[in-house]
Amino acid sequence: MTRAPPGDMLDSRAHVATAETDDVSPKCRRWENEREREKIETESNGMPPPPVATPLACGSRCRAPSPLKLLAAAVAAVEARTRSVRRRRLPPSPPPPVAPLALSRRPSSSSSHHLFGGNSLFSQMERYWTGRGISSNKGLVEQLQNYGVIRSKKVAEVMEKLDRGLFVPEGAPAYVDNPMPIGHNATISAPHMHATCLELLEKNLQPGMRALDIGSGTGYLTACFAMMVGLQGRAVGVEHISELVADSVKNVQRSAAAPLLKEGALSLHVGDGRLGWPEHAPYDAIHVGAAAPEIPKALVDQLKPGGRMVIPVGNVFQDLKVVDKNSDGSISVHDETSVRYVPLTSRDAQLRGF
Repeated sequence: MTRAPPGDMLDSRAHVATAETDDVSPKCRRWENEREREKIETESNGMPPPPVATPLACGSRCRAPSPLKLLAAAVAAVEARTRSVRRRRLPPSPPPPVAPLALSRRPSSSSSHHLFGGNSLFSQMERYWTGRGISSNKGLVEQLQNYGVIRSKKVAEVMEKLDRGLFVPEGAPAYVDNPMPIGHNATISAPHMHATCLELLEKNLQPGMRALDIGSGTGYLTACFAMMVGLQGRAVGVEHISELVADSVKNVQRSAAAPLLKEGALSLHVGDGRLGWPEHAPYDAIHVGAAAPEIPKALVDQLKPGGRMVIPVGNVFQDLKVVDKNSDGSISVHDETSVRYVPLTSRDAQLRGF
């Protein structure tokens, strides 16, 4: 006794094919007639016939359909169902929901701060977005540690002690991982950029060493340098907007770095950062917060053998370059990541908006 295949393979056409033979019992004929009637009623309502199980062959007088006939019947059943579905009129699907567009914001220009990262750093910014649920400086530092931006204990300690909230305009969301305008077409860099540069320079910011910060802006990163090199070291910030320098001094005076400013281990100056600050050279660490078309020779000359400089280089396409000065005075350069900084330019060009 043969059992016919279940499901969509079974359609009335398969049984009509068997009915063409003479050896079919009345019981099978009744079943086929009922199936034909159900099929006609169902298709008249615009619905495909439901699959049902076929009864077992009723005995030796009923011959099971050949495999070829079963296959042909199955194909016909699928085609019939497809035609039936096409005839059904379904209500139009509502359009997919569209996410609201983020408000685009024209970033403020600054010769001392980046606008946004690119490539790996740019893609990481999405992961580093920490501010929406962060309400304290400690929480911000912990979040940057969780994402692997801050890796060394020293960088974590300094960023936790030096409250970023003291270096942003009053009322600004200080603990959002995003650049913020500070006036005069300048911004304070995002926390993850500060942390990235501190990590790159950490070995050159040991107690007693000297550091130069070009484009010091609010004074935040210069203050971080000072806290890392300590009273026996020296941290120098250079900014060509005098109003920003005055504000940065006030910021530092309210912070944990105030004693270093008072003792002279930290100083902030008005000047053209492209020329560096030869008075306290050579430096173990130099940070440049604006993109130069090429690595400035004046800054390389002020870098101590064994020293390191972090500087964005390029015009439209920029790379954050790490410059190490060898003992013979030559330099080794490697690209850390692609970035997008504002240009290292003159004071007048910055105030004009470049």
